[in-house]
Amino acid sequence: MGTQTHSSINFILLEKAKQQPDSVALFAPGRLSLDYATLYRQVEYCNRQLAAMGLTSQSRIAVVLPNGPEMVTCCLSIASNAVCAPLNPDYKKKEFLFYLDDLRVDALIIFEDTENPAREAARELGLRVIDISVDTRSPAGSFRFTRENSAPDNKSGPVSGADIALVLHTSGTTSRPKIVPLTHENLCASAANIVATLHLSPRDRCLSVMPLFHIHGFVAAMLSPLLSGGSIICSPGYDSERFFQWVEEFQPTWYTAVPTIHQSVLQIGAQYRKLSSKHNFRFIRSSSSALPPTSLIELEELFSAPVVEAYGMTEGSHQIACNPLPPKQRKPGSVGLPIGPEVSIMDANGTLLDAEIEGEVVIRGRNITSGYENQPEAAAFTSGWLRTGDQGRFDGDGYLFLTGRLKEIINRGGEKISPREVDEALLEHPSVAQAVAFAIPHPLLGEDLNAAVVLYRGKDTTSSQLREFAFQNLAAFKVPSEILILDTLPKNATGKIQRLGLAEKLASQLEGRYVAPKTETEQLLVNIFSTVLEHDQIGIHDNFFFLGGDSLRGTSVIVKINAELDLELPSPSLFQHPTVQELAGHVEATQAIRDEELEQLAMEIENLSDEEVARLLEASVEP
Repeated sequence: MGTQTHSSINFILLEKAKQQPDSVALFAPGRLSLDYATLYRQVEYCNRQLAAMGLTSQSRIAVVLPNGPEMVTCCLSIASNAVCAPLNPDYKKKEFLFYLDDLRVDALIIFEDTENPAREAARELGLRVIDISVDTRSPAGSFRFTRENSAPDNKSGPVSGADIALVLHTSGTTSRPKIVPLTHENLCASAANIVATLHLSPRDRCLSVMPLFHIHGFVAAMLSPLLSGGSIICSPGYDSERFFQWVEEFQPTWYTAVPTIHQSVLQIGAQYRKLSSKHNFRFIRSSSSALPPTSLIELEELFSAPVVEAYGMTEGSHQIACNPLPPKQRKPGSVGLPIGPEVSIMDANGTLLDAEIEGEVVIRGRNITSGYENQPEAAAFTSGWLRTGDQGRFDGDGYLFLTGRLKEIINRGGEKISPREVDEALLEHPSVAQAVAFAIPHPLLGEDLNAAVVLYRGKDTTSSQLREFAFQNLAAFKVPSEILILDTLPKNATGKIQRLGLAEKLASQLEGRYVAPKTETEQLLVNIFSTVLEHDQIGIHDNFFFLGGDSLRGTSVIVKINAELDLELPSPSLFQHPTVQELAGHVEATQAIRDEELEQLAMEIENLSDEEVARLLEASVEP
């Protein structure tokens, strides 16, 4: 699937300015709208000014602006005439020093009269700072350079499809983030694929809530709507309190976001059902990480519109695969069909695999980067295929299912666990709005499994209840040892939750306070835990597995408990109740059931006649 691919971003904007000059390109809250003719004039104005400063199509210009219409027009203008390097305005000075230097930036664009870490870092690096000013009474996205050049007719030549338009860093976790250069051809091809997939037209309006320093926002929420001749509703970024106000005011036909934003919309959706019923959504798009099937169903119920899940990555200029719109089949849990690039599954030896066989997702095509700037090509490509680092498989119908990041697979004492499977199991609980499973270091298992959840507003449950629920849907070794209940989950600047490093971010919440045993059962279990683990001062909130326990030692604990209390607890009991307090409660409940059964049996025997008692005793004697 695909559509006509344009040669450059500049050509797209010029074509729309000629074809539909008076059509609205940008809306923004509290601002006048901006049409396509004015948008192109803004791009040409920027071209002349940059050329007069000696900046060319090869110059790298960092854009550090908050989300909004000026961020849109500035990114479009820079990408049309030079190399755009949009950066998160919330970075600290140290981060700006790294990113500006690593990207080899020539200049920085920033709002005038703003003294912030980006300006400080640029000064320290000796970079040119270009200030822009905005008159909020002018159409959305209009800006001027505060130091305009006196030679306005000076313009640089046109860019080509092979020229780099955008440079971004991949989101680093434990290693140095890679620099991804994307050409005009890469970006235009990806935008064309999205337009074709979603059947975008000039009638469509996209509510832009994703940051434009992220490939998702840059291509899906900005470039694709403009390529289709539609409109962008430029928000200052996702705002749960204003989202439905924007929906009612601007009547968007679609929006695209990461799952955490969708889940936030669901959390507040019940309060705004009267407003949401007035919407004009044709579809909702989700990308950048997995959308749990339960969230997909709830979104469709809220908006009475189909939700299409897509698969994208920076190296692919965003979109790689997407579920089709009705009447074609959408498969919950799948990221859909390859759209534009070739997609396959490869094993560790470089062999392409058949359908239903799991391996690494690999891609190639016009929208794929030719390689990283700061990493040898051989490290990323195999036989011309870019290795994505994602694990997945194709089904018999050609739909792609992702099963996790290869680096995120958790090895819990030899048992391999896909954290996405655990996420989805926890999200089945009616109180859970968001969930993320993650690994923590373990002295014996290598890695243990934990999870963190956010509850729906007004809902109430406990960690123990969530673990009990998980045991109903997962094998025992896949149930998290600890489930933290949080107000919010730690996210990166684009709203994505990064599993790698989550244990460090939540370290303070994973460290429990020592609480001494209060009951005889708790004291008994503390003694048994201490003996088996050879560990002093164990408290009632201490987790057996956090303290170094494994399944073999866990079996020893259960054997000692059964022998001491004359019980028949099964071995998985410790997985279900890993703390002293939880296990003590389970032991006491089991004892109560046993005592009740014994009392009932004694009453039944008391009511028997002497002859019936004699027969029972005789039957119980072995021949």
